Amino acid sequence: MFAFAALLALASSALPAALAHGGVLSYSNGGNWYEGWSPYNTPTGQTTIQRPWSSYNPIQDATDPTLACNDDGTAGALQLTATVAAGSAITAYWNQVWPHAIGPMLTYLAQCPGSSCTGSDASTLEWFKIDEAGLLSGTVYDGQWGDGQMIADNSSWTTTIPSTVPSGNYLIRFETIALHSMPAQFYPECAQIEITGGGSLAPTAAELVTFPGAYTNDDPGLNIDVYSNAAQTQTTYVIPGPPLYGSAAASSAPAPPPSTSAAPPATSAAPPSTSSAAVGTVAQYGQCGGSGFSGATSCVAPFTCTVVNRTCSVPLV
Repeated sequence: MFAFAALLALASSALPAALAHGGVLSYSNGGNWYEGWSPYNTPTGQTTIQRPWSSYNPIQDATDPTLACNDDGTAGALQLTATVAAGSAITAYWNQVWPHAIGPMLTYLAQCPGSSCTGSDASTLEWFKIDEAGLLSGTVYDGQWGDGQMIADNSSWTTTIPSTVPSGNYLIRFETIALHSMPAQFYPECAQIEITGGGSLAPTAAELVTFPGAYTNDDPGLNIDVYSNAAQTQTTYVIPGPPLYGSAAASSAPAPPPSTSAAPPATSAAPPSTSSAAVGTVAQYGQCGGSGFSGATSCVAPFTCTVVNRTCSVPLV
């Protein structure tokens, strides 16, 4: 871990001082570390799971043709692919310390046709979002954002590959969007992975997008002034892009059948009427009352308890 931290520090110190931006420099998954592309070095001899990219400068147009992976869409000459198990966590590391704390974090996947992603152009693939974090708390003006959480986590972002994603070859796209200035600043980078042990839930048509195409410059989550008077009381933020993978399936799931163990419906009909008269137990001439008497007080029919001597007798007519 110390060696990796030193690597990040050296990479950060090599950045041109005027840029103050950056991108994803490395990845980790399942105990394996993958050094990323070095954009300011010669591409000759570079071999990594990350797609090549050339600049730490942000993309500032949602229709930019390089928006998919901050590159021309093609793989490197010595492109590698990491094997990643479905359900496992993969972490992307930005240069330290990432300078932009206001904005969302997003992670996408795009499945490639065939047996490898190396021949796939990133700008022609269909992407689906598997992770997002926007305004976490507070107001747009001074709240806690996904970008701020990334900075607090050692300038890194960890996403779990959904266990339901079908196995196959994918590009994974980590993106941070900075909203501290207008227009918004996009920082996406991609890496090639092969997902193993996956499920069978394919993304829906509503969850699939292309880059460019997924965003517009007028999206409310991009065309936003975080320092305006309205932002000082605004506590909601619309994260750009499609709905999260799996959310459409969850919302369209059929309702469970009615329970068969529920109590039968109540009815207003009263139960059959029964006599409210007590059943007599005291025989004729038996005691049925009197001072200090604590026994039965109801006589067998047709006798009644009389006040005269408190013995059961034939009623007077």
